[in-house]
Amino acid sequence: MRYLPLFAAIFAITPLAIDLYLPAMLQIADSLNTDIRAIQNSLSIYLAGYAGGMFLFGPLADRIGRRPLLIAGLFGFVTFTVLLVFVQQVELFLIFRLLQAVSGGAATVVIPGAIRQLFGKDTAKGLSYVSMIMMVAPMVAPALGSYLMLLDDWRLIFQFLGVYGAIMLIVASIFFPKLEAARNDGKNAPSVSFINSYRLVLSNKLTQGYLAVSMLASFVFFTYITSVSFLYIQVLGFSEAQFSWLFGANVGGLILASFINTRLVPRFGSPKILKNSVIVVALLAGLFFAAVIAQVNVMIIVSLLLMVSTIMIISANSDAIILQQFSQQTGTATAVIGTLRFGSGALGGPLLALFFDGTANPVAYLIVTAVSVMVVCFLAHYYRSKPAELVTA
Repeated sequence: MRYLPLFAAIFAITPLAIDLYLPAMLQIADSLNTDIRAIQNSLSIYLAGYAGGMFLFGPLADRIGRRPLLIAGLFGFVTFTVLLVFVQQVELFLIFRLLQAVSGGAATVVIPGAIRQLFGKDTAKGLSYVSMIMMVAPMVAPALGSYLMLLDDWRLIFQFLGVYGAIMLIVASIFFPKLEAARNDGKNAPSVSFINSYRLVLSNKLTQGYLAVSMLASFVFFTYITSVSFLYIQVLGFSEAQFSWLFGANVGGLILASFINTRLVPRFGSPKILKNSVIVVALLAGLFFAAVIAQVNVMIIVSLLLMVSTIMIISANSDAIILQQFSQQTGTATAVIGTLRFGSGALGGPLLALFFDGTANPVAYLIVTAVSVMVVCFLAHYYRSKPAELVTA
């Protein structure tokens, strides 16, 4: 338990890197003499780079250990964050954001595997505790970014992020636990080991359905993140101040859901909680869809809050079940989860833009479709496999 605040603080570099600069996008575009769309695209570039970093470095964590990769990743993150402070061209801004994201992926890919090693059968409990603590970051990041802009221009945001990363680098160098790397006989070439690691994870029939559930849950969550400001301000007519309170309430729901999950997992186990949560989120998605079509504002707000909170429980338990199956490939399993998560998340924005009609209907259609596919994938996997075969320690 004593390592969880450290794990959460390290993992928080991702929401901070994503959310801190959101209020500064227009100012960054003006400063770099470019169109706002180029800066908006930097968010998708970051998500893609982060997923790529996890994909590339996940298997490496299983070979060389988590601590060395964490230190190297944090060092790279700090380096490229500092370089972002001094850029004068949008091309360099996008390149350094990409490299910052890849480094961040290398650093944070080690965290779920470390939790798996320390918590065993209670991995979902550990993941929920980390998520609960980490949720503070996206809750305060936009407001903090706006405050930093009042003190100076957008570059102060990246100065702050660089200092935060440097602090994490120093603290992790001293306090991060020394966990053994997965045993490797060293007979295979690194490239073969890399490919085989992914083959072992992706071909495991016990976890394929859970990977689909995790990916679709992430798609729903990132669709919510992408559309929530438009939904509350443009569609429902709330002010920016009211939006901040409503968004804070949603983040509070995520924290409460994570806390509840930590209490339920030791008693009922992740498979049972996941099954019930999938049923609940299907009902809530249907309620949200009906509320959007009927334009019942209160029902939209309540169903959305409950739905994304349940999505948090689904993500924690599906990820835990997957990680528990791979004692020797936890880094690779984490990389697969992360790549699918942020890869699917990056699709939310383009799909919303493609179907945009000025209403909340595209949001409702995308969410209810993703949840429906999630339910089908889960039920097909659940009745095809035997939950008793899952490793629980």
